[in-house]
Amino acid sequence: MDGAGALEKVYREEATQIRAMLAVRLGDVGLAEELVQDAFIEALDHWRAEGVPPNPGGWLATTAWRKAIDRLRRDRIGQEKLALLAVTQWQRAGAGDRPGGPDELEPGGGQDEADELLGLVFACCHPSLPRESQIALTLRAVCGLTTAEISAAFLASEPAMVQRLSRARKALRDTGAAVRVPDPDELGDRLGEVLAVIYLVFNEGYLASAGRTPARRDLATRAVALNRLLHRLMPREPEVLGLLALLLLHESRAATRFDGWGRLVQLKDQDRARWDRTLTAEATRLLGRAIAMHRPGPYQVQAAIAAVHARAPTYADTDWRQIRLLYDRLQLFTPSPIVRLNRAVATRFAIGPQAALAEVEPLAGELDGYRLFHAVRAELLNELGRHEQARSANERALALAANPAERELLTRRLSL
Repeated sequence: MDGAGALEKVYREEATQIRAMLAVRLGDVGLAEELVQDAFIEALDHWRAEGVPPNPGGWLATTAWRKAIDRLRRDRIGQEKLALLAVTQWQRAGAGDRPGGPDELEPGGGQDEADELLGLVFACCHPSLPRESQIALTLRAVCGLTTAEISAAFLASEPAMVQRLSRARKALRDTGAAVRVPDPDELGDRLGEVLAVIYLVFNEGYLASAGRTPARRDLATRAVALNRLLHRLMPREPEVLGLLALLLLHESRAATRFDGWGRLVQLKDQDRARWDRTLTAEATRLLGRAIAMHRPGPYQVQAAIAAVHARAPTYADTDWRQIRLLYDRLQLFTPSPIVRLNRAVATRFAIGPQAALAEVEPLAGELDGYRLFHAVRAELLNELGRHEQARSANERALALAANPAERELLTRRLSL
């Protein structure tokens, strides 16, 4: 393998871990990103001239760390940090060993690596950052996407995304946010931030909020990979398991969600024979393990709803009463008009369209700007024979929709 090929491989496999090691030890996510980038640039020249070293990841980690030491030595505050790092290294080495100087620090292994990765994930999702910055920084520092890739994913200009990332890094630096796993008393809330970011990234990939592409499979794949990483690092957290089960259940249907022309295929019309039953089985096992921990949460409930759909051999065989009960449970965890709207969809099939419409109408004040509120209302009105009102609701839904596949589906409905 040539230098460029080896560099690409090690970037995919080890860059995030090196960033995590540096961020934890330096307490600065932005600086860690810069150092890794500088190390890769140096490697590109060095490996072309002298060949790929026996341990490419170790070479990059050592090079990045030496660059960190050089930078800290040039800075007064950095010199103070160097002294602290030397003490930390002494503690790592143990009282009976003679540690080297800060130049000799190397990446940790085993549990140290897991803690470093977790620290980086939690730092990127720090509550001091706005949600869009949490997402962008996670995609950049943890998932390794380029600024151009993140910009394309969220329909922002590259200069604007550079500014967003820069502000996020500065905010972390200014707040003194520690790059570490939170203490037990705040772990629950902080983990909730991380899971929310993963779910938002997945949803953007599963059905893009705007743009000419109806879905971004790369983003959905990144979200699943990040959730798997989090599960590997935190195997006893039921909500991590619950979210992973939910994402895999959605992924199991991915191949059937659009037809050959890129048109959205609704759940009732999907070819269930093409659903990925391997993913469904894995998700079911994960959900069972989560439930067995007896610490229920909203992602487990959402996964249970998706599992009911996955078990039904046909749309007509769906256990809508069970789904309705599960939405009642979800409303207890996360009270929301959108949860009540989804419950109304279950009511339509469990009881009837009139009862469902009675649940939908009171939501108008809170959900008037939400396209799916009007789309659901249109279907109910149409089923009840109130066709003119249904047409108006569909027109309102179309005006609010930005995803091209959703717009095509709504346009099709209006043409019938």
